[in-house]
Amino acid sequence: MVFRPPPRAPGASGAGSDPGLTTPEARLSHGLAALGLSPDSSLAPRLLAYLALLAKWNRAYNLTAVEDPLEQVTRHLLDSLAVLPYLPPGHVLDVGSGAGLPGIPLALAAPRRQFQLLDSGLKKTRFLTQVVAELALTNVTVVRERVEDFRPALPPEVIIARAFAPLDRLLEALRHLCRPGVVVLAMKGIYPGADEPPLPAGFALSETHSLQVPGLAAQRHLLRIEPR
Repeated sequence: MVFRPPPRAPGASGAGSDPGLTTPEARLSHGLAALGLSPDSSLAPRLLAYLALLAKWNRAYNLTAVEDPLEQVTRHLLDSLAVLPYLPPGHVLDVGSGAGLPGIPLALAAPRRQFQLLDSGLKKTRFLTQVVAELALTNVTVVRERVEDFRPALPPEVIIARAFAPLDRLLEALRHLCRPGVVVLAMKGIYPGADEPPLPAGFALSETHSLQVPGLAAQRHLLRIEPR
């Protein structure tokens, strides 16, 4: 098991790292630079356009409890993008995508990668379909289905989940998708947590990464799990 926290970029300190970052644009630009992504590219405007759609739809659909735009930049966009250096090659399935996290930010940052966003909620998949249309995301498809019932024509090579279920339940739900060679990435807070259950039989934790999310003091971890 490998523990490899990435080097902290200049300015990528904890919450409240710069009191001058009082607009979503400034916080996002600062955060993208801290993550090694160019803040001067088209990425930042497209990420903010996604947040604008989220704010609009959230009033009726209750897609996220995080409503403050500054907190959305940190807790939604930058938190999602922090996993980008650890994303293996291949077709990505975002399980329990919800409001599109982490799938939409990752798809915007990696336009040559193919992403599939899976969620069983009608309102959530309606929102995701609208995001894909309005942002012209040709590398994203949306599927409304329970993961336990999901039988894709093109099996995923990478499966990522941010807030789907406890780790043991997540892996059991994914078991039918985890053929040899598939990588499961689970985004977690504190790890291991209190009373953390063991991984189900047939799965092995191969890497644990401590994520450095610009502006976020809370612990974030990315677990790489593989079938065995």
